[in-house]
Amino acid sequence: MILHDSYLTAVDWLTRADRHQQTARHWTVPFRERRASRQKHPVYDFLFTYYPFSLGRLEQWHPGYGITLEKVDPLPEVYQGKHYTTGRDAVMLDATTLTEKNRHRITWIHNLLALTQSRTANFSCFGMHEWAMVYSGADIRHRESIPLRFSQDETDHIVESQAIACSHFDAFRFFAPAALPFNKLQPTLESRQDFEQPGCLHANMDLYKWASKCMPWVGSDLLWQCFQLALAARELDMQASPYDLTDYGYRPIKIETADGRSEYEQQQRGINAQAKPLRQKLIDTLARCLHPSRT
Repeated sequence: MILHDSYLTAVDWLTRADRHQQTARHWTVPFRERRASRQKHPVYDFLFTYYPFSLGRLEQWHPGYGITLEKVDPLPEVYQGKHYTTGRDAVMLDATTLTEKNRHRITWIHNLLALTQSRTANFSCFGMHEWAMVYSGADIRHRESIPLRFSQDETDHIVESQAIACSHFDAFRFFAPAALPFNKLQPTLESRQDFEQPGCLHANMDLYKWASKCMPWVGSDLLWQCFQLALAARELDMQASPYDLTDYGYRPIKIETADGRSEYEQQQRGINAQAKPLRQKLIDTLARCLHPSRT
């Protein structure tokens, strides 16, 4: 028999579900409004467009594996899904419902997170990936909504004069073609697990992506903590970028200067400190889903 960690009464979990929905809507409703009016936010929209987790699913609350819910009547449809098992008085996630495809995905994510967690953090990148993406002006993603802080020639000179050590494939793959040789590392999709390290801002931002891909197993409380971390990382990412975000209330972190690089590293270390326990929670939860007989 599998022993579950926690039991939530109907009053408790229904309250949590409602609170989560209201908190999520603080972010999802403005995005829906911007999308409807064809407006863009260069910082916030990334969390809803780059990461493929629907707004509706983000608003739903799931308890996560190992938590038993007191059954209510009628039971909301979200808890009648294929991964839930329902008894006379209780509802819970059932790891035996994982398909081979589910297990393969969760195993891969678990291994990536565990490898990342085991490595020494590197804080020497200074956010140069965003600069490398606009090198030569071939493809500037936010050209229409926000300007660069420098001319293209000045921006290119900064890229050429700074050391670039990007370890994250999903950042590196968006480098301008001419900037690819500047990177000390050459991560690929296939070698992602060999390169990701816990100091990387994007690896920490991606905890939200990996949590979303492992729903409902990791639970909405942990998912939301990862979302909040991703938001903080995204804000730092764009403050250190070559873009001028003063109209959106963000002052630049001038990584082209020694003081700016020092400030960036300090904040990057803070993101890393917040990410470490969240990554460990994800690792532990996924391990328990993959090996329920050990719990």
